[in-house]
Amino acid sequence: MEMSALTRSVVKRNHAIIAPDGYINSNVPGWTGCTVNVIINEQMGARLCQTLITLTDAGRLVGETQASQIFFYVVQGQVQAAVGGETRTLKVGQYVYIPVGQGYEFSQPEAGTQLLTFHKVYEPLAGHATPGVFFGERDYSKAPVYMNDEALRIQELLPNEPGFDMAVNIFTYGLGGNLPMVETHIMEHGLMYLEGQAIYMLDQCWYPVKKGDSIWMAPYCQQWATAMGQEPSVYIYYKNVNRFPTVV
Repeated sequence: MEMSALTRSVVKRNHAIIAPDGYINSNVPGWTGCTVNVIINEQMGARLCQTLITLTDAGRLVGETQASQIFFYVVQGQVQAAVGGETRTLKVGQYVYIPVGQGYEFSQPEAGTQLLTFHKVYEPLAGHATPGVFFGERDYSKAPVYMNDEALRIQELLPNEPGFDMAVNIFTYGLGGNLPMVETHIMEHGLMYLEGQAIYMLDQCWYPVKKGDSIWMAPYCQQWATAMGQEPSVYIYYKNVNRFPTVV
């Protein structure tokens, strides 16, 4: 019998590893027939929110974005999404970006469907329109090589346009793939591993991570990662982009 006091989860000043073994369910108004696990949010020092929603076959998410935009990604299963006057069935690897001030409804899911969300308070930019609803899907053929290393590929899931103040990407590390430097930067990250396993270095601490794990990285938290095992290591991640770096 495994000791209940053991976990790979770690929460520190500028980063966190959140493994599924420590999830506690939350209730979100308008989200019914589901369990919601709030993985990252501002109470830990973050400026984003990341959740994982697991739906029963009676699951239904109804709401309207207010200050925050929301990105929904189907991790497993399928669900019908009605947003911006359009209704689509979203399957594994498909997603929808919902801007501020927009109503939405997710319904008719397969039992066990999981949705990953990223939420960020939207920062308008003078001279640029607020983005509209955006649907898309994961596609490895649209993931160019990163920094001339064939073992590293990144697919950008949202348009790289000034109106967007958040980016969501899928980073694939092939066998032996690793970041070519220790990154130190202003962008904050929230991410979830979709496939494989890896070693992640955060603020000079080393962590084993695998499919289902989530990570929070505050701005300037040093980071480095390498794939481990016999399959690619893949994660989906959020970062803040396209805004002036200071309010001073």
